[in-house]
Amino acid sequence: MTTQYIDAARAVLNEVNKVILGKQEEIVEIMTAFLADGHVLLEDIPGVGKTTLAMAFSRAMGLDCKRVQFTPDVMPSDLTGFSVYRRDEEKFVYQEGSVFCNLLLADEINRTSPKTQSALLEVMEERRVSVEGITREVPKPFLVIATQNPSGTSGTQFLPEAQIDRFMINMSLGYPDFNSELKMAKSVGKTSRSELVSTVLTKEFLLAMQEDIYNVYVKDEVYSYMLRLVSATRTNPYIERGASPRATIAMVKMSKAAAWLRGRNFVVPNDVIGQLPYVLNHRILLNSSARLSGQTKALVIQQIIDSTERPYMGASQ
Repeated sequence: MTTQYIDAARAVLNEVNKVILGKQEEIVEIMTAFLADGHVLLEDIPGVGKTTLAMAFSRAMGLDCKRVQFTPDVMPSDLTGFSVYRRDEEKFVYQEGSVFCNLLLADEINRTSPKTQSALLEVMEERRVSVEGITREVPKPFLVIATQNPSGTSGTQFLPEAQIDRFMINMSLGYPDFNSELKMAKSVGKTSRSELVSTVLTKEFLLAMQEDIYNVYVKDEVYSYMLRLVSATRTNPYIERGASPRATIAMVKMSKAAAWLRGRNFVVPNDVIGQLPYVLNHRILLNSSARLSGQTKALVIQQIIDSTERPYMGASQ
């Protein structure tokens, strides 16, 4: 673990906090997901700063950022690219799509067709696209912040389950508190708030930080603890569909990144517990019994945490 890396990560947090006020915990969580090389799904109403958040992170980390506003007429080729015939060259030339960037903001992803949503599957998992029989790598790092409107709002449709599972975490920004919104109102000016952000690292440095995460140590007892938590979702009486093994992989990566960001080179149970709601929230489906008894995902996940025995790690846990 390199102190220089941790200082750089904290510098990014400081820059993003300049423009996204009163959301320190959420900003840390998104940074943790980026360090774990994961994608983020935000479920929020319009106007709470999701676009500004993505732009602030891309600027602070020196990333090439592209934004796609998903509507019913967005086609898969808009994301993956397509070939056009160049008469002057007498051949077809490939035109890159929107996914050829470092940070993709997929805005209101659940407003577009399932076919277009599915076009993101390969690139989110494999960091490459296949067009006309040719596979092309997207730039590294490649990260996605996708936003979706609350289910049931006008013009939305459900995301395919396979795509939801590709997001490492799911969260909501929510409204700012009174003082933060007041400060935001007083700072309104001619320039965009994201322009206040300075670039404090390079994409190459971020890749090195992501590699450093894998050096964080996890005891066998903590690995077992993660698996028992995820497995409990498959037998819980209030859960219709439990989390897949991909959730276990996400738990390992997020727990390592959380410990790393706190300056530790080993994972403790509290790291796991802190990441569990974000990793599981979009991966479990409650049944009718849960709805009839007033259970929410947050309550069910907390019940799983409370009923699963923690490994003893001494004072460090």
